[in-house]
Amino acid sequence: MIKKFKNKRANNSESNLSTKVFIKILNSSRNAKRLIALSVDAVFVFLSFWTALFIRLDSTLPLVNVQYWLILLVVLPISILIFIRFGLYRAVLRYMSSKAVWAIVAGTLLSTSALVLVAFFSTIAIPRTMPLIYAALILLSVGGARLVVRALIAQFAGTNKKPVVVYGAGSAGRQLANGLTAGPEYFVSAFIDDDITKQKSIIQGIPVVDISSLRSLIADGKVHKILLALPSASRSRRNQIISQLEHMSVKVQTIPGIKDVVEGTANGDEIVDVEIEDLLGREPVNPIPQLMAQHITGKSVMVSGAGGSIGSELCRQILKYKPVKLVLFEQSEFGLYEIEKELSEYILKNGLQTKLSPIMGSVQRINRVENVMKSFNVHTIYHAAAYKHVPLVEQNVVEGVRNNVFGTYYTARAAINANVETFVLISTDKAVRPTNTMGASKRMAELVLQALDKSKINTCTRFCMVRFGNVLGSSGSVVPLFRRQIREGGPITLTHENITRYFMTIPEAAQLVIQAGAMGKGGDVFVLNMGDSVRIKDLAEKMVRLSGLDIKDENNPDGDIEIKCTGLRPGEKLYEELLIGDNVLETFHERILMANEAMLTWEDLSVILDNLDKACHNFDHEVIRQILLDAPTGFNPTDGICDLVWSQRKPEKDAQLANKPKLNIIK
Repeated sequence: MIKKFKNKRANNSESNLSTKVFIKILNSSRNAKRLIALSVDAVFVFLSFWTALFIRLDSTLPLVNVQYWLILLVVLPISILIFIRFGLYRAVLRYMSSKAVWAIVAGTLLSTSALVLVAFFSTIAIPRTMPLIYAALILLSVGGARLVVRALIAQFAGTNKKPVVVYGAGSAGRQLANGLTAGPEYFVSAFIDDDITKQKSIIQGIPVVDISSLRSLIADGKVHKILLALPSASRSRRNQIISQLEHMSVKVQTIPGIKDVVEGTANGDEIVDVEIEDLLGREPVNPIPQLMAQHITGKSVMVSGAGGSIGSELCRQILKYKPVKLVLFEQSEFGLYEIEKELSEYILKNGLQTKLSPIMGSVQRINRVENVMKSFNVHTIYHAAAYKHVPLVEQNVVEGVRNNVFGTYYTARAAINANVETFVLISTDKAVRPTNTMGASKRMAELVLQALDKSKINTCTRFCMVRFGNVLGSSGSVVPLFRRQIREGGPITLTHENITRYFMTIPEAAQLVIQAGAMGKGGDVFVLNMGDSVRIKDLAEKMVRLSGLDIKDENNPDGDIEIKCTGLRPGEKLYEELLIGDNVLETFHERILMANEAMLTWEDLSVILDNLDKACHNFDHEVIRQILLDAPTGFNPTDGICDLVWSQRKPEKDAQLANKPKLNIIK
């Protein structure tokens, strides 16, 4: 027993020693490793030469033959020089590719040819089959040794790697697997593929299984996360796959879609979180080039609010259709700096001739806006400047009304004075039967443009407005908020468990806005087809499960992330609408509808604007609210006045009224 134990210890110490030596060699310098590889190959050539002779002659006599030694002295350095020439010692073993394999094959053929030529010209007789045996031994030793070393490196490097499963065994999946194998973090334990012909096969040494085998892989601890390698799959197909994986209690990530890779906005082997667009399964519709270019190509275009979520994307889309000038109008210095820098790089990279003009200013200053339009001879304006965060506008009523209503009015009057041809307002679904000041102010802005379009003071400008819901990834969107809360361990906060919203991607919204603007004839209210509304709680639960976490609730108190409902905020709706009535007309674009809604004459609306202007100047919030209620905006507030300044001053005013002396009336 003691003897066995000693032998076991000796074997373990030998194993540990060899491991240390191997690791020491791996950590040595590149030059040292090249010298070691070159020396080992020289030994292989030496042994292959003599072994081939021994096998062919079945004797040890060749060792004493001086002529054979002379051949070897010539062939050995030639063979090493050939391998050097083919770059065999520049190839990193752990990343050895097919090129290195071909270098070994070509080097072996040339080394064998050198052997034959040296023997022929030196008139030294060698057996005819000896070069064939020599070539086979060189391939086995030089090539085989490299495969063994590569496997050992992978084994040592893979001890701390985490197993992942790649969904998709196509070219993207194989490329991703190669990248992960070479990296320090993950190794691919299996491919999943829907193609029956690939299932139960081995690709790059990795088994291909169907999705039904995933649960057993997870149970065996072979899945740390699932990576989707389906760049060319449609959104609806990706949504189906994600729905299947959602309840697997494992994190799901993806590589970008083929469109993002082609456009250069993402790398093909980049791993990212599952996009919310994939969860919605909404397929984008390709824009109609003629509509996109109609009011942009060869024209001077201005975007107000150019640094915002929608405004900046409008600028990106506009630039693709080569306007002569693009005026970026923005009151945020940082926002203007960011979009100007991005667009300037795009212009330089693509060799565009568009003149980019970053202009700082507020849409509430009509002189500034008008001077900008006249100076740059603006043909088309996309008015995206607005205060859009419902709770903030509720708490800052005067500024919200000033910016959204009067900012739109001043920009529209400036456009008329500057002979602008087309004016497109970016509106919102919150303008439909609004329950908050933001929505009411945007509906009032729509009424302003409708009235101006038909007024006598307008002789040249065609006004239209485009109404749509939430866009994914915009400032204030729930998606980045939920992601941050999940990273921090929760809880996820939402205002109501039954709240629903419409969603659309920012690029799709911007493209549809431009196309709708080209379709307008004057005073049109366009509505974008947003698809089906989404229950926000369902969206939050999907995001939690796709992060490999569990929902914490009454049924699962040991879960990871809790979802808390905080109650509706002032002015917030449970659901949004896009139309005030059912009177809607279809257009030739499947995603663009036209609403036919009530409007006012300019004479009637100008009176409302004058009264609203005075009420804002006097900070008279009761009058502001009454004007918005009396106007045909459909305003139906769910809360009292929430303006922070007004709330702060209200107790003071009430006290003044209470202490005011009463008049004695003598009857």
